[in-house]
Amino acid sequence: MGKLHLLMKKEEIDDQKLNDEKIVVVFDVLLATSTITATLAFGAKEVIPVMNGQEAVLFTNKNVDKEYLLIGEYEGNTIEGFLSPNPLMLKKIVSDQSIVLSTTNGTVALKNSQNAKRVYAASILNANAVANHLRQSYKDESVILVCSGSSGQFNMEDFYGVGYFIDCLVNESYPFDLSDAAKSAHYFYLGLKEKCYEILAESNVGKMLIRYGFEEELKFVSSKSILNVVPIFVDGRSVINVNFSKETI
Repeated sequence: MGKLHLLMKKEEIDDQKLNDEKIVVVFDVLLATSTITATLAFGAKEVIPVMNGQEAVLFTNKNVDKEYLLIGEYEGNTIEGFLSPNPLMLKKIVSDQSIVLSTTNGTVALKNSQNAKRVYAASILNANAVANHLRQSYKDESVILVCSGSSGQFNMEDFYGVGYFIDCLVNESYPFDLSDAAKSAHYFYLGLKEKCYEILAESNVGKMLIRYGFEEELKFVSSKSILNVVPIFVDGRSVINVNFSKETI
């Protein structure tokens, strides 16, 4: 039986312990992993996560033979010269594009997890797709779930998203030995499973998005498992969709 661990924020990631025996699933529900999931569903070729805006610009300057869409935010504000990472705003422009994505938390968590055997990006939008993929691909292996958090702080939306993912993943035929943190996330979700939008809207980041006029984005990213997308971080460089199929939504 594999073990299921939970890290409450990206700062808890120890890259020395993420050897090639570990499976990592990163969550940044508001918004990085939701944006990655949605843009791949909308037809993007790949999403290249970077640590910050400077790294994004440096990457594009070093790869002038190819065009990239620069998308990113820092502390909730769109980086100057970049597109906003709000998924619905990107729907009509990302098809067949390569994206360089910089966010405060989620892309940093992905980059810091790159020493693991496999790294996936999950959200409420694609929790069931990623869970199904793990069940089909791995047996009796340990999985580390990473809440990206918010600038070093715990956040409620990732904790809820992880709880939902655990509910999708674990069953009698695919059991895990859950850590206390993982059990807590699952119990939190089970007590509020019909309140997905409300949880996101009451979170600090959710309140900020509503203040900025992004309530429709919030409703979209709170839609449970509407996308059959399995984003995998390949060779520490880019995130692609394992399922390859282009969604129509």
